[in-house]
Amino acid sequence: MTARTVWEDLLSAALIGTDRRPSPGADGEPAAALLSAAAAEEVRRRAGRRPRRGEPLPPAAPEERPLVPEAAITRLTAVLGGDRVRLLPEWLAAAAGRERRLPPYLLPALLDHGVRDRSIREHLGVLAGRRGRWLAGLNPAWAYLAEAPGGGDGGAGERMWEFGSRGDRVRHLRELRETDPGAARDLLASAWDRETPGDRAAFLDVLRSGLSPADEPFLEAALDDRRREVRHRAADLLTMLPGSRLARRMAARAARCLGRDGDGFAVNPPSACDPPMERDGIRAAAPGGSGRRGWWLQQVIARTPLGFWPGHLGLTAEEITAAELGDWSREVRVGWERAAVLQHDAAWARALFAREPLADLLAVLPAEERAVRAAEVVRGHAVDGQLIMLLGGVPGPWGPPLAKAVLNTIVETLAVQPWNVGELARMAAERVDPALAGLVADLSDDAVVQNVAETLRFRDEMLKELQ
Repeated sequence: MTARTVWEDLLSAALIGTDRRPSPGADGEPAAALLSAAAAEEVRRRAGRRPRRGEPLPPAAPEERPLVPEAAITRLTAVLGGDRVRLLPEWLAAAAGRERRLPPYLLPALLDHGVRDRSIREHLGVLAGRRGRWLAGLNPAWAYLAEAPGGGDGGAGERMWEFGSRGDRVRHLRELRETDPGAARDLLASAWDRETPGDRAAFLDVLRSGLSPADEPFLEAALDDRRREVRHRAADLLTMLPGSRLARRMAARAARCLGRDGDGFAVNPPSACDPPMERDGIRAAAPGGSGRRGWWLQQVIARTPLGFWPGHLGLTAEEITAAELGDWSREVRVGWERAAVLQHDAAWARALFAREPLADLLAVLPAEERAVRAAEVVRGHAVDGQLIMLLGGVPGPWGPPLAKAVLNTIVETLAVQPWNVGELARMAAERVDPALAGLVADLSDDAVVQNVAETLRFRDEMLKELQ
């Protein structure tokens, strides 16, 4: 009897049941005998395999970048092994900005972090170096590193464009776009038909920088791409060009959907989503829980140039955003909010934020105004999920106005709801300017506040070690 036949008989007995098919040669209690026979057969199967001759792996390419300083490596080890792992993105961003690399023994743990956290992948692309790329080729879970810029061996210039990873090619295209926007667009157009759909979508994002009417013919042609993601990204870019043909088509649709009716307003959502609308980036299928007409209305509003509305409605942005639009108010307002973010229109974002303070609208405002308006909301808002989401849209470091508002709120809340300050305190520790550690420590003797001050001191030392 061959080993294969023995194993098949044991498996059959296990599936059918030892009461109906006893295992061959079994003595004693049938189930225990079956397990013993299976264990013995497995040992025999493994022991009987002949070793195969393996091929040695090619070595990783030599590194060119210097290691991060030893003190910074020690600090990183403490971050990875302690309770401050939330500081990892800040450490990686600071180290990557200095064009250093990580020691090889830390790469597996950090590449595992990159599997779970997409936000750090670009930094790992710089810091992992050539050894990191070599390791990523051995583990499919780390394959994302091939798309991150910064560590490939594609070379420079045209060689990087031809042979680099997606991330390196994006970086090359971005650098060219900054110096010669037309040459970058022409380079992309020359290779467009040969690129994969994923690459085409990634490359289109590069055109956001230096976007101009000269890009419109290329983007208009991209609306006919087979991949929906590519079409929608092209539509987003054309929406950012108020004079584009797509913008004019959307304005014509919007005029039919929303207009004045005496002293009030008339809202008439689209009754269908036809092929031309889909080509222009309107998604026909509505999300769960949303009505189709309201979904189409929201998208038409979102892709209409915001400069169209004051002339069409005869009102300012502040007056328009304050208007009552009846049953379709929510869909129209969400459309305007998406338009303000997509078109990066600070005036509309400011008017809409006054009505509904959202993190996405806050991100459109200039950095100083963003902090001031966030501080105003903090001072007049209870600590809840909405406040945390809003502050999540304000990147660090937080200067004195916002830091003071947040820390005063923490102290006030500790007196009445001490269980409700955990996430706000953690966010303050991670985003307040670390130079304010001393001021924070003097604010209160409460352990929560002192922990914030301690983390700020930790961050201050961490960033100095990377200089």
